Amino acid sequence: MHLRKVKNASLIIDEAKDVCIVNPTEYKGNWLSFYPSAKKIVLEIGMGKGQYLTNLALLNKDVLYLGMEKMDSVICRAIPKVKDYNLSNLILIKTDAINLSSCFMPNEVDTIYLSFPDPWPKSRHDKRRLTHPKFLKLYKEILTTKGTLRLKTDNVDLYNYSLETMALYLDNPKYGEYIHEENEPKTEFEEKYLKLGKKIYFIEGKFKDENPL
Repeated sequence: MHLRKVKNASLIIDEAKDVCIVNPTEYKGNWLSFYPSAKKIVLEIGMGKGQYLTNLALLNKDVLYLGMEKMDSVICRAIPKVKDYNLSNLILIKTDAINLSSCFMPNEVDTIYLSFPDPWPKSRHDKRRLTHPKFLKLYKEILTTKGTLRLKTDNVDLYNYSLETMALYLDNPKYGEYIHEENEPKTEFEEKYLKLGKKIYFIEGKFKDENPL
């Protein structure tokens, strides 16, 4: 879904240095300095307007949530939510997922969420999909040995594509239609799709010890 550009988006981001990090490589290996009492780090890649992570951060005070987004007009929409709730356990990161290994040490992240990523439907764009092997290798590098990767999508084609790629890397992953629990936090996209009666699919699991061929 196309979002209109936000006027002065770069200025909004620049004035929110307390909640939005634009130089994430400087915090590699030291993300818990923002919230030392955290028992684990959860990263959402492509966190949109931040509704999902904001609600999770409100519910789980022992977790440091990191929301990664590369688009100025998207991340600046999430900034007010973080500020309004004064959430010290939620930090926004402005960068592209391709830079993950420059932002995190190996075994630094406990969970990675891919929530309704762009499906990039054209086959020539498959390398841009967040479940392409080049990204899966990055996730495995920064996740702890028991770390979890989870994809949620309404796009059947992306789901089927991801079943094939993620099966190479994950150890006996869970997958299928996602059944929501009552009062479970949802992304903006998720709420919209559920109201339209669309099915939501998920794939979730831990990485295999060995690398795929």
